[in-house]
Amino acid sequence: MTQEGLDKLREELSAMIAERPVISKAIAEARDKGDLSENAEYDAAREAQGLLELKISKLQDVIANAKVVDESKINTDQIQMLNKVKMKNLKTNAVVEYTLVGESEANFKEGKLAATTPIGRALMGHRKGDVVEVNVPSGLIKFEILNISI
Repeated sequence: MTQEGLDKLREELSAMIAERPVISKAIAEARDKGDLSENAEYDAAREAQGLLELKISKLQDVIANAKVVDESKINTDQIQMLNKVKMKNLKTNAVVEYTLVGESEANFKEGKLAATTPIGRALMGHRKGDVVEVNVPSGLIKFEILNISI
């Protein structure tokens, strides 16, 4: 994971933790309205609290297990995490460029492809000029690797 990606996760975690008092207040207000067995507001607030706590727990786990990659030590001889890969689809001749990142940083609109996707896994370890065959749900795609950079 990049330092930027880890920082975004930490910001997201802080925002979620800041939501805790809001949900606790909603639970208290719903509790004050009387009979809890027939109180839909109370049930909804408790469910929201449970979901928030689950998200916080998962995010804390991801952050605790994250490994930040030193971008100065990234090799461009063969494809690895955090490489920017420019490739050509040999069937359509479309040229695309993706940066291989961890799942938590993947964002297709930004050109960030998770290394765990079929395309990401197939690209790993290949070099400039290699032709890579990728099995995707729509069939077999062949890519020629045009360039590898940081």
